[in-house]
Amino acid sequence: MIDNAEIISLCRAEHGNPYAVLGMHTDADDRLWVRSLQPGARSVAVLDAKTGKQVAELAQREIEGVEGFFEGVIPRRRKDFSYRLRITWEHGVQETDDPYRFWAVLGEMDVWLLAEGSHLRPFERLGAHVTEIDGVAGTAFAVWAPDAQRVSVVGDFNTWDGRRHPMRLRRECGVWEIFLPGVAAGARYKYEIRSRDGHLLPLKSDPYGFEAEMRPSTASVVCALPPPVEPVPVPAGEQLGAPLSIYEVHLASWRRADDGGFPDWQRLSETLIPYVVDLGFTHLELLPISEHPFDGSWGYQPLGLYAPTARHGSPAGFCQFVSACHAAGLRVIVDWVPAHFPTDEHGLSRFDGNPLYEHADPREGMHQDWGTLIYNFGRREVSNYLIGNALFWIERYGVDGLRVDAVASMLYRDYSRSEGQWVPNVHGGRENIEAVAFLRRMNEVLGQEHPAADTHAEESTAWPMVSRPPSMGGLGFHYKWNMGWMHDVLSYMSQDPIHRRYHHNKLSFGMMYAFTENFVLPLSHDEVVHGKGSLINKMPGDTWQKFANLRSLYGFMWAHPGKKLLFMGGEFGQWSEWNHDTSLDWALLDFPTHAGIRNLVRDLNSLYRSRPALHQVDFEPAGFEWIAADDAESSVVAFVRWTRDRSRAMLYVGNFTPVVRHAYRIGVPMAGKYYERINTDSQHYGGGNVGNGPDGITAERASAHGREWSLNLTLPPLAALFLEWVP
Repeated sequence: MIDNAEIISLCRAEHGNPYAVLGMHTDADDRLWVRSLQPGARSVAVLDAKTGKQVAELAQREIEGVEGFFEGVIPRRRKDFSYRLRITWEHGVQETDDPYRFWAVLGEMDVWLLAEGSHLRPFERLGAHVTEIDGVAGTAFAVWAPDAQRVSVVGDFNTWDGRRHPMRLRRECGVWEIFLPGVAAGARYKYEIRSRDGHLLPLKSDPYGFEAEMRPSTASVVCALPPPVEPVPVPAGEQLGAPLSIYEVHLASWRRADDGGFPDWQRLSETLIPYVVDLGFTHLELLPISEHPFDGSWGYQPLGLYAPTARHGSPAGFCQFVSACHAAGLRVIVDWVPAHFPTDEHGLSRFDGNPLYEHADPREGMHQDWGTLIYNFGRREVSNYLIGNALFWIERYGVDGLRVDAVASMLYRDYSRSEGQWVPNVHGGRENIEAVAFLRRMNEVLGQEHPAADTHAEESTAWPMVSRPPSMGGLGFHYKWNMGWMHDVLSYMSQDPIHRRYHHNKLSFGMMYAFTENFVLPLSHDEVVHGKGSLINKMPGDTWQKFANLRSLYGFMWAHPGKKLLFMGGEFGQWSEWNHDTSLDWALLDFPTHAGIRNLVRDLNSLYRSRPALHQVDFEPAGFEWIAADDAESSVVAFVRWTRDRSRAMLYVGNFTPVVRHAYRIGVPMAGKYYERINTDSQHYGGGNVGNGPDGITAERASAHGREWSLNLTLPPLAALFLEWVP
C-alpha cells in the first residue's frame, strides 16, 4: 500500500517521481496494482487493451482533502499487460491509454549525450514529438529542468491541470519526460514547474517547441518535427568567389496583407520571391523569424528559437516558402539571435526556478542596453541547445545560411558596461572565452554537417579573424559585416560635395583592411531607423542631387571588394525611415526617379553576377588595383577589379561632385578598348545622360596615374562609371 503522505504529495502536484506511484506495479505479494490520478472523475476502470474487456474497477482512496486518487488490484493477473482506462466524468465517459504504463521516452544514448552536452541534434529528443509507442499514437514530451521539484505537461487535453500529467525525471541528464497517448498535432501545451523550494512558477512555453501560438497568446503547439531537407548543392567553383548580393527583408512590413495584417507564407511566395529574383539578388535575408513576443523587437528578442513565428502562418508554410526560393534560384539567410533573450515570464528566464539558460550574476547575465538576459555559453546544455538550433534551421527547413546578430556583445564581457559592472574571465581579461568557444564550435558543427551552408557575423569591433577557421585561431564564420566601411562611406556621402575633399580618405581607408576578413558591405535595416533617416535622406543637396548621390553610392558599393547587402526600400529610394508597422512606400515607384533607382539596382546586380571581375576575387589583393586614390581635390576615385587569372578587368571611376569633368584622363593597366557598361547618370536611372557613349573608348599611349596607357573620359556629375576592358 502507498502511504497517505505520498498520495497527498501527488495530489498536490508536489511529487517528484509520479511513475513510482502511478501506473501498474507489483507488490511484495506479486499482486498487480493499477493506480491513477484523475481529479474530478466519478469512477475509473481498467480494460485489457487487447480484448477491450474490463478487468478491474479501481477504488477511490478516501483521504481528507484529496480527490481523484484511484487504485485497485487486478484479479487473476501476475504479469504486466497492456491496458486502458475507462474514466467516467460528470458529463461523459472517456477511454484512454494510461500514460504511466509507458516507460522511458529517452534512450540511454540520448541521456548520455544530453548530459554531456554533445547531442548533435537535441531537437530530435527534446520538445514535443508526435510518435507511436507500443502501437499507441500520442506525443512524447521532454524538457530540461534539472533543479525543478516537479514538472507537469498541461494543455487543452487535461484542462491545464498540473496534477494530471506529472513527468518522470531522468536524473542523469536533468530532463523530465512523459508520453501522452492521444495527444496529436495542434494541441496547445505548456509546462507547469514547481521549483526546488516549492514555488509554483508561471507556466512555461517549450524551449524546443516547434510551433507557437500567435501573440499575445504564448502556448507552444504540438507540431511534427519537419523532415530533413535535401541541401542545395554548392555552386560550381569556389564558394567565396561566387557572387553574393543580399536583399534584407522584414517580412511583416515589406508589403502588408490586403487587410493590413501580416502576409502569410503563400502570399510572400507569390510576391516577394519574384520581386527579388527580378532585381537580380542572389540571396534573401530575413530578419529573425523565430517566435518573439514583441513586434517592435523586429524578431531580435526571440523566445521560441525552434518555432517559425505564427505571424506568417504554419511551420509547413515556411518550409514551402524556402523551397519556393530555391526553385526560383534564391538562397535564404535567416537572422539568428544566440546572444540574448527577453525576460518574459513564459520564456527561458529562471526556467526551473533558478538561472538555467542565463547567468546567475547580473554582471554576466543581464544585457544593460536591451534589458535582456545573456545565455550562459559555458554551460554545456545551453551551448548544445543553441548549436542544435543552428543546425535545426539549416537541416529541417533548408535555410542556406545564418546571419548571427550582435556578435560583438557576445565576445566582450565588458560590452556596454562601466567599470565594476562586469566580471573578468579566468585570466582577468575582458574576452568572453566561453562565447568564443561556443561560436567556434557552432561554426565547426555547421561546416562538418552542412558544408554548403554559410554563416555571417554582425561584428562591429576589431576582433581578429572573425571569418577565419577555428584551426587558424579564428571564429569560423564565412563572412563578416564591414561596419567600418559602412560608417565611413555613409559619413562621406552625407557631406556637402564642396567639403568632400576634406574627407576623401573615408572612401579609400576601407582598402587598408579590406582583405583581413571576408567582408559583406551592409546597408542594413539598422541604418534607416531610430532617427537616422532613410538612405536617400542622408544624401545632401536638392532632390536631383539626393538621387544622384544615392545612385553614386550604390555604384561605389557594387564596384568595391566585398559581398553586397541592401535593406528593403533602399532599392527605390524610400524617403521615410523604415517603420515596422507599415508597408514600404510602394507608390513611389510611380515616379521616374524612384523607378530609376530600382532600375539601377537591377542592372548593378546583373553586371555584378555576370562579370567575374566584380566578384571572383573579393578577399585577396590580387583582385583589386588602385588607379586614383588621392584625387581629393576633384573628389574622384578609380580602381580596377580583376579576375583571378587577370584575363578580365572592370574599371570603376566615381565622381563625387556635381561637376561634369570633361577630358579627365584616367590611367589604365593595359591597352585596348573600354566599354561603358553602367553609367549611374543614365536617363534610364533618372540621371542627366552625361557620359561616353556606347561605342567604347580606346586607350591612348599617354601616361597618367603612373600607367603607360590612359583613357580620356567625360565624368558625369555625382556618378559612377563601370568600364569593361575588352582586349
